[in-house]
Amino acid sequence: MASFVIEGGYRLSGEIIPQGAKNEALQVICAVLLTPEKVTIRNVPDILDVNNLIQLFREMGVKVERLTTDTYTFQADNINLDYLNTEDFIRKSTALRGSIMIVGPLVARFGKALIPKPGGDKIGRRRLDTHFVGIQKLGAQFSYNEARQVYEIKADRLKGTYMLLEEASVTGTANILMASVLAEGKTTIYNAACEPYLQQLSAMLIEMGARITGVGSNLLTIEGVSSLKGCTHTILPDMIEVGSFIGMAAMTGSDITIKNVSYDKLGIIPESFRRLGITVEQREDDIHVPTHDSYEIDTFIDGSIMTIADAPWPGLTPDLLSVFLVVATQAVGSVLIHQKMFESRLFFVDKLIDMGAQIILCDPHRATVIGLGNRFKLRGSNLVSPDIRAGIALLIAAMSAEGTSRIHNIDQIDRGYQNIDKRLNSIGARITRL
Repeated sequence: MASFVIEGGYRLSGEIIPQGAKNEALQVICAVLLTPEKVTIRNVPDILDVNNLIQLFREMGVKVERLTTDTYTFQADNINLDYLNTEDFIRKSTALRGSIMIVGPLVARFGKALIPKPGGDKIGRRRLDTHFVGIQKLGAQFSYNEARQVYEIKADRLKGTYMLLEEASVTGTANILMASVLAEGKTTIYNAACEPYLQQLSAMLIEMGARITGVGSNLLTIEGVSSLKGCTHTILPDMIEVGSFIGMAAMTGSDITIKNVSYDKLGIIPESFRRLGITVEQREDDIHVPTHDSYEIDTFIDGSIMTIADAPWPGLTPDLLSVFLVVATQAVGSVLIHQKMFESRLFFVDKLIDMGAQIILCDPHRATVIGLGNRFKLRGSNLVSPDIRAGIALLIAAMSAEGTSRIHNIDQIDRGYQNIDKRLNSIGARITRL
């Protein structure tokens, strides 16, 4: 199991370019299954989750060619559906939660799919109901093979319908959207997720010939078509990585410029960091974070404690709450972090407490952070990364701490962050991979 050794207390300086968006990449790569024609995707991040999905597609028979370090072509003109019944497919797709999004495209185009209970981060209950109920409403039949622990899905012909989603699930909406573009007739999806990732997926599907209206809203209307063609698509910069770099710069007292961030797609993220007292300057499509000797958490107008909570887009993404929490530990003032979506995502705070942070874990969903300002620095510690987002938060904490820290299980960080040690070392970090 690989580890990072981090020498804390060093300031960063220079420019850094965010990788392509992990969450978007998983969606648009699954969409290549909807057409037998060649699809080119640019700005693909070189991270474990994406690489594992691409390898899974190779095993399924998708022709994959890597043109450059971040550009791939995919052609799904000869899919081996028998591979879905193999133990190799079940094992590989179980370890990759993003594999759930192959169900919609496979059922829409081939009339059948098979998927095991997917894996991913251990951050609490992550329901599949939205995926399954939505695709069932389009006419698919689901059965669960308890002996193999796999879901088997079949459909003679999907037919459009109206549906009101119980939750605005991003991956659930993506799965249903991909299934509905080849369904017969009109599909209406209400309470659809509308994150930039979904907007990007919709734009790609429209370029492939899909007929989708309402993109960017929570009401999508799809007129089914008989087939889709190939296209070329470019993935957005990863907003989670952009937010991670903003928090990292402030907490380490660094002066950095984050290049080519697609600022208009970041939503509430920059303003949320400003509420922690962090200066976030927009320079055309770049973000500049100047050196902070200190930063002070804002309060509400009536003087009550600031609350930062996740919410469906255009609210704050839950993937950044771990970063907000760790950055608040070195602010002046207090803040309540409310993680509404996942009940285990805040459990990494015990590691921050061991480093000297003052945090009260109120319950599985809420933590109160008492910022220490410049009075006390975090101290180096021996840490374990429990999931992708907690992993980057612990890395930020270690970089700001006094002394040396070691983070184990960094495969979790590698799942979502491309060559993060090399990229940060190039602007002044001291991170050694063991």
